[in-house]
Amino acid sequence: MKATIDHIGIAVGDLNASLAFFKDALGLELDAPEDVPAQRVRAHFLQAGEAAIELVEPTADDSPIAKFIARRGAGIHHLALRVDDIVAALAELKTKGVRLIDETPRPGAHNSLVAFIHPASAHGVLVELKQVK
Repeated sequence: MKATIDHIGIAVGDLNASLAFFKDALGLELDAPEDVPAQRVRAHFLQAGEAAIELVEPTADDSPIAKFIARRGAGIHHLALRVDDIVAALAELKTKGVRLIDETPRPGAHNSLVAFIHPASAHGVLVELKQVK
């Protein structure tokens, strides 16, 4: 499996303050926001060279991002790695004993398929695998 960094996801509680920093202070270009209903979030991608920063805001109080912010506060939520074949990548990780949150991919932002690796298998880091359709 070959992977490259796609983006770093940051859970935000105050989108306007986050945009003031990343867009206005740092000058990163903002893509149009995208709702991801399956995860009950709105994603705001800012290009930062070859990779992006994803500001993730909850759209429901019971979304995983809302729960993350309630427990830990705003901050880095996940590291997303782009793979060519997410199904093959998940199968390979499973054979290696890697604990997965998602054993099958689900819809993600930017017309992609995503699946998450449990932080317990990734040294405390929530890792998202992403395949662009």
